[in-house]
Amino acid sequence: MTEKRQPRCGVVLVNTGSPAAPVPEAVRDYLSRFLSDPRIAPKTPAWPFILKSFILPRRSKASAARYASIWTEAGSPLAVAHAAIERKLQERFDAAGDAVAVKTAYSYSKPFFADALCELAALGVGKIVVLPLFPQTAFSQAAGTVVDAVDAACAQSAWGGEFVFIDGYGDDPGYIAALADAIRAAGFDPAPESGHRLFLSYHSIPLADVEAGDDYPDQVARTNALLADELGIGADRWRGGFQSRFDKERSWVSPFSADVLERFACEDGGTLFFVCPNFAVDCLETLYDIPNELEPAYRRALREAGRNDAGDVFVYVPCLNDSPAHIDVLFNLLKRHL
Repeated sequence: MTEKRQPRCGVVLVNTGSPAAPVPEAVRDYLSRFLSDPRIAPKTPAWPFILKSFILPRRSKASAARYASIWTEAGSPLAVAHAAIERKLQERFDAAGDAVAVKTAYSYSKPFFADALCELAALGVGKIVVLPLFPQTAFSQAAGTVVDAVDAACAQSAWGGEFVFIDGYGDDPGYIAALADAIRAAGFDPAPESGHRLFLSYHSIPLADVEAGDDYPDQVARTNALLADELGIGADRWRGGFQSRFDKERSWVSPFSADVLERFACEDGGTLFFVCPNFAVDCLETLYDIPNELEPAYRRALREAGRNDAGDVFVYVPCLNDSPAHIDVLFNLLKRHL
């Protein structure tokens, strides 16, 4: 057995977070933090009033019902997956004899980054590698919000070690290979005669961010191209889109997944395999939105086009979550920055 040493380096895995419970009060607390983030909220002076008076009262109850439908006995699917990833990565570093301590932090729920920093500082680490689990990053995700949280935590801490920030890994060969393997494992056959088709859906972001210089759409395009190449399929076999826009008042990066799915349903082809490369772990946007909104939209479009919508015409490919392949990807990625 490898002897565990005093950690010299810390790793913080970051994600958005999740409500503490699938009830309106907990969801309200979570949404309040999330929608008060200046990188997320609409740029209007009246937003705090609108949020408190209208958005939170309405959305808290509706979102709580959605969370309740995906909640597990162990808790939030996102938090459960993150805990498993943290544990398995820690075991992997320990087995390799690396003096590394792995922690989880969330942007809008406990544990916050300040909590992780406090724990790692107490362990005496001299370096911290921050890895947001967003393969493609945006101003409102790793490139902005997480950096803000790190800066705020450091301003209140006496810890003076080195920070390394990993800003995206959407073109990492290991990540692309793991995604391709997961798609094939779900039943996707790259052979043209199979008729199988692929749909790649990403979280949308405000168009204003792109106009301000956010290269998120370019990152998405690169991941799509690399993944199609890894699978050996041409442009006629796959489509891409964006989902989960927060409101309709602002312009968002498009095309929207629901719209593209409806058009794709009118084209000749067989089973559609639906993948969300931007989500490292399954969460509300994948576990609820896909089976309750996007898949029904596709099946409805099939019927309207006079095509068969019965059976396995739509297959959702789960996120990498705490799979061995995902642990390999994250371990190898982190090793290069330790």
